[in-house]
Amino acid sequence: MKNNKNNDLVAWDDHLDKKYGQIGSPGRDRYEGEFEAFKIGILIQEARKQKNLTQEELAFKAGTTKNYISRIENDASDIRLSTLMRIIHDGLGGHLRLSLDL
Repeated sequence: MKNNKNNDLVAWDDHLDKKYGQIGSPGRDRYEGEFEAFKIGILIQEARKQKNLTQEELAFKAGTTKNYISRIENDASDIRLSTLMRIIHDGLGGHLRLSLDL
């Protein structure tokens, strides 16, 4: 097993800069957008499990399909804001809060 030293460590931001480009570059923007979509999927999945709902039950409550819920949770689908709001409000009984960073 390799013994890592502190000088082998790389800051997360430096890693992202090297792999995806500087903040504001097309590659970095694409990464950031995909990561946000991934987080939304995980948040929905965790909330659904906390409410003890299956994907099918959540889909029924939100007026969508199990397949669509699965695609969102597995980061394989873009999601419309109106659908996201229905999933959170009607399906999970929650409220959506958004923020804008400029």
